[in-house]
Amino acid sequence: MPNIKSAKKRVKVLQTKTMRNKAVKSNLKTVLKKADAAVAANAADKEAAVRLAIKKVDQACAKGLLHKNTASRKKAQLARKLSANA
Repeated sequence: MPNIKSAKKRVKVLQTKTMRNKAVKSNLKTVLKKADAAVAANAADKEAAVRLAIKKVDQACAKGLLHKNTASRKKAQLARKLSANA
C-alpha cells in the first residue's frame, strides 16, 4: 500500500476506472453475444441487435477499450454474418 498521498489517490482513481472499463467490456460482450444469437436464430430484430452491437463496439473503441482495428474487425464480422443470413 502506498504511503504518499498522490500515490494513494492514483490507487483509488485506477480502481474506479478499472470498474468502469470492466462494466463497459462486460456489456459489450453481452451485446455481441445477443447479436450473434439473433443472427443465428434469424430473429425478427436481428438488424436492430447488430446495429446496437456496432454502436457499442464504436463506443468501446472511442473510450480506448478496443484497438481501432479490433473494432473494425468485429463490425465487419457482424455485417458479414448479417448479410450471409439475410
